[in-house]
Amino acid sequence: MTSKIDAASAPRPAPAPVAAPVAAPVPAVERAGAPRAQPVAAVPAATADNLRLTGEAESLRVLQKQTRAGPAPMDMAKIDALRAVLAAGTYRINPAEIARRLDALERELSI
Repeated sequence: MTSKIDAASAPRPAPAPVAAPVAAPVPAVERAGAPRAQPVAAVPAATADNLRLTGEAESLRVLQKQTRAGPAPMDMAKIDALRAVLAAGTYRINPAEIARRLDALERELSI
């Protein structure tokens, strides 16, 4: 069984009454170059654009400046001492210090 739907024969609801739009009063705008009776007021400082960075954003800004300045300075004396200890085979791994530093890093990142 098929049914044909014909929109032309279906009853249509009466249109809702439309209220006349109320025009808001528009302030008069003077043309550019027109003589003025009053001087143009400056924008007060309280309404001027303002930008505040969060602590994280400020840290990123400082880091970005440091990165643009060039590579980080290297302590060649410390690097040479580490190379000598590694070459001699006397480098000691301190698992407690590694765990402490990893824990500190995790705490710092989870804030």
